[in-house]
Amino acid sequence: MADLTLLDSLSEITPTDWDAVAAPEQAQGRPLDPFTTHRFLSALEASGSIGPGTGWKARPLVLRDGGRLLAATPIHVKTHSQGEYIFDHGWADALDRAGGRYYPKLQIAVPFTPATGRRFLGPAEHRETLWRGAIAVAAQNGLSSAHATFCTAEEAEALAGVEGTLHRVTQQFHWESRGYASFDDFLADLSSRKRKMVRKERETARASGLTIRALTGDQILPTHWDAFWAFYQDTGSRKWGRPYLTREAFSRFHETMRQDVLLVLAFDGERPVAGALNFIGRDTLYGRYWGCIEDHPCLHFELCYYQAIDWAIANGLTRVEAGAQGEHKLARGYLPVETHSIHWIADPGFRKAVDRYLQAERRAVGEEIEVLTAYGPFRRTLAEP
Repeated sequence: MADLTLLDSLSEITPTDWDAVAAPEQAQGRPLDPFTTHRFLSALEASGSIGPGTGWKARPLVLRDGGRLLAATPIHVKTHSQGEYIFDHGWADALDRAGGRYYPKLQIAVPFTPATGRRFLGPAEHRETLWRGAIAVAAQNGLSSAHATFCTAEEAEALAGVEGTLHRVTQQFHWESRGYASFDDFLADLSSRKRKMVRKERETARASGLTIRALTGDQILPTHWDAFWAFYQDTGSRKWGRPYLTREAFSRFHETMRQDVLLVLAFDGERPVAGALNFIGRDTLYGRYWGCIEDHPCLHFELCYYQAIDWAIANGLTRVEAGAQGEHKLARGYLPVETHSIHWIADPGFRKAVDRYLQAERRAVGEEIEVLTAYGPFRRTLAEP
């Protein structure tokens, strides 16, 4: 008979067993995305990016039949809402004002990674068991809530019927190929004004005299990570006060994941001055971090957006996910798409209030996506110059 077990660490399960349910397709090549693989999640844990003092405690939930792993989900106990990108700070404030306590909570998520992917790992028939198990853990320990963020739409829709589950719809901006064979094909699909803007931004970035290199696998050297760490620290200190990842995390990525990484660097001679870190999935390139130690006009757009599109087209990928937020991405070929999460709130009254909010938010997100898509950068008709 199958049973659920809450582990104290991902290290309690072998990479082979975990990846057999997290990314079975990688036996034939790349995983759909690398973020729920053992190598990525264990890099966060082993590097101290999550764990004591971070507000993230990994407690993977696994479903076993005897010694055989059937399914799993990456649960974390959270004492804050940082590094999630599905924002519930307002919920926490409201519950606190009402005399409740929002933290700690349970979070099924990939830390610091606003990328859509499977959160209930293994055959679909076990999803509900895992989600009900997470709810039971929260309820039995007196926690306020359980959340599964950036899950797939299929997962959200399948589990929204579980009692007490709320379905949240938010949005991001993604680039999708329309069968482009080159970046020029993509440009030809844009309106005349947007095409000129993109060309001008690329020319401006290149006019700086910097050399741009897109590196992956063994092309990436430890010195490149040293440079990117400086970029990452600069961005992190300006955006959220303290970078989420430790320096050791980048060393772990180099050791175990450099085949999953695309590092785009801008060099002044042989000195890196800016960079963008991407992770490579089977069909999707995931933009994650950007930073610089020198400011150059339009370099951010070039490294983060245009180089990503260029590389995706050249390597047969059909999508680029450029991370959370950013309506400025719209003009550069990234269109709004829905993202999904599910939530369980222990307090019935508070759950009803959150549900009302989510229903209104869902309508607003749908309307915004419709409007933004209508004003997107692509040609309205084939006759437009």
